[in-house]
Amino acid sequence: MKNKNKLISYALSICVLLFMNLIFIHGSQAVQISDKTLESTASSASERKQVQSVGQNSLNQPESLKAGQEATLSEFEKFVSGDVALTISTDIKQFGYDLFNQPPSTFAPVEIVPVGPGYVVGPGDEIKITIWGKVEGIWNVVVDRNGNVGLPKIGILGVTGLTFKEVSDLLRKEFAKYYTSFEINVSMGSLRTIRVYVIGNAERPGSYTLSSLSTLVNALFVSGGPSPVGTMRDIQLKRNGKTIVHFDMYDFLLKGDKRKDVRLMPEDVIFIPPVGALVGILGSVNTPAIFELKGKQKSIPLSSILKMAGGLSSVAFRERVQIQRIINNSRQVIFEANLKGITPNSINIQDGDIVKIFQVVQDKRTVRIVGAVQREGEYGFRYGMTLKNLISMAGGLKYYAYDKGAEITRVFITDKGPIVKQITVNLKKALLGDPKDNILLKEDDYLFVRTVPEWQLYQTITLTGEVNFPGAYTIRKGERLSSLLERAGGFTDKAYLNGAVFVRQSVKEMQQKRIEEMVDRLERELLSVGSTQVSTAASSDEARLMQIGTEQKRQFIAKLRTVRAQGRISILLDEPEKLRGTSYDIELEEGDSFYIPTDPNTVQVIGAVYNQTAFIYLEDKGYKDYIDLAGSYTENADKDNIYILKANGSATKVSGGFLGLTWNSEKSRWETGGGRVESGDTIVVPEKLEKIAWMRNTKDIIQVLYRIAVTTGILIATF
Repeated sequence: MKNKNKLISYALSICVLLFMNLIFIHGSQAVQISDKTLESTASSASERKQVQSVGQNSLNQPESLKAGQEATLSEFEKFVSGDVALTISTDIKQFGYDLFNQPPSTFAPVEIVPVGPGYVVGPGDEIKITIWGKVEGIWNVVVDRNGNVGLPKIGILGVTGLTFKEVSDLLRKEFAKYYTSFEINVSMGSLRTIRVYVIGNAERPGSYTLSSLSTLVNALFVSGGPSPVGTMRDIQLKRNGKTIVHFDMYDFLLKGDKRKDVRLMPEDVIFIPPVGALVGILGSVNTPAIFELKGKQKSIPLSSILKMAGGLSSVAFRERVQIQRIINNSRQVIFEANLKGITPNSINIQDGDIVKIFQVVQDKRTVRIVGAVQREGEYGFRYGMTLKNLISMAGGLKYYAYDKGAEITRVFITDKGPIVKQITVNLKKALLGDPKDNILLKEDDYLFVRTVPEWQLYQTITLTGEVNFPGAYTIRKGERLSSLLERAGGFTDKAYLNGAVFVRQSVKEMQQKRIEEMVDRLERELLSVGSTQVSTAASSDEARLMQIGTEQKRQFIAKLRTVRAQGRISILLDEPEKLRGTSYDIELEEGDSFYIPTDPNTVQVIGAVYNQTAFIYLEDKGYKDYIDLAGSYTENADKDNIYILKANGSATKVSGGFLGLTWNSEKSRWETGGGRVESGDTIVVPEKLEKIAWMRNTKDIIQVLYRIAVTTGILIATF
């Protein structure tokens, strides 16, 4: 029995050995065996791991290859496959900077680059000399710090500053003085290193030790190139205090022009100035990117930026180009037209502009979302798209969105024409997936997301002058002037309340509109009368005089059109507790400004007096006293239409009244005390309009001028 077992064991051992030998001999067939079998027969864990790795690579290769192909698809390949984005990608970078991110490791080191005849020899370079013929010898000499080399028989030779060709000729000449019938070979051995400086807006500015064969571009690669705020268009090489090269990296990147890539010398300085003007080009061009304009350029023809971007792609839509520009701190579309109709230099692109080139011939199905979302705009429509999908594509709701009610506008096509219908949905429920509100969208749907009622982040007004805490204040809805003055700590002891200046933007716009309407009416009246008079003139001299009058009218109207309203509201001011509840305790608005001056203690007299100036205010003096101080009336003074512009912004007539009464045109009533003068007032003495013939026949011109003066707080001189 034991012998039988030994025979069976022996036979099994022989089978195993034969099997292992079969695997060894026919290794190519082992791949056909399953992974499980290989693992059971592998002699170690490392062998099993290797086999598994080979198997996995073989299985995954088609998928990885497919992924790689998708990553490198061109715009045209995507277009053919139908994978076309409905919006233009804004994921672009500044052109050329990524060249320095990871310099290719396959570049040969500069030390093994052949030395050309123009190489300048310097201290530290090794020169190899070989002579054969009647005399034989090999010398390897290094140029010392004084620029010399020492050779037997020849002695000391100065070689620094000589080119490699000049050194070869010099050595041949020197050996020929002592030997005949020989051949000589001169080559460079180990080369010296040089120190250069990369400064300015470099990615890694500093001092660098490089091979003596290095060029400007080699140094840029070592230092990481320009930083994003450094220029690519004017990299400067400075030597001995002088700029010897202005290198434009775009010449290298766009044209392959490396002529200004000069070889570096010890102690050279590479200076990278700040980046210049930047413009972006997006969409269907061959190289979408942000490009830098050269030098001091602030604009460039559209054709030039298209050329830098490699031209239009194969699928560019040549009938639409869009230019966006920053105007008044916001980005606006300033141009959109057919690219075919643009001449090469007709459209200029300037600093900060973005050019968009759209793609052509596919069926564009879109939906639109506006309102309180992160990214308003047009989005591609697909069947099965829900309201929740669209809001997600728009970046979600803003925090002040009204999520209980949004409005979808939908167009239905009927035999009688389109019918527009509004659908109200609850956004909160839609975002939770409620099918009643998370409705399926249709092509061309328009979703408007409202803000919460009466939403406004905050309103501000400016309070300056004689208050205890001046500054820019935020106000709540419905807040009144007395409340603001309390928050500002009330008035200082120097505050002059009669001279308070309250300006409101809405009033300014209304006043300006009234001025323009009055001037328009005056222009129609003046010019219509003038044209009639010229046509009926009895002689050429009379016609010429009338034409002169017409020109004077035009100049007068032009002067009136330059007048700008202040937007001032006349307010009788008092302490906050006394102001509260009065008609002057007005409700505040966004953009209001309030200025409390000190007491000027002066009165101005302007107009038809001999000395237009300001006088010290005295309580016992009336308007006539101040006019006398100003030298009294001139010959053309209109004594019947004198008025006072009060410090609080109102105006009052002071003459022509009945029984001491004066007419207040702002309140349309007669009042007493119209001639009273207070500190900060201005007394206006108009000129008689009868001095100019064409003004005599113009109705209400004095009223127009008076109203404009009251509105603007200035005197309008006629001629």
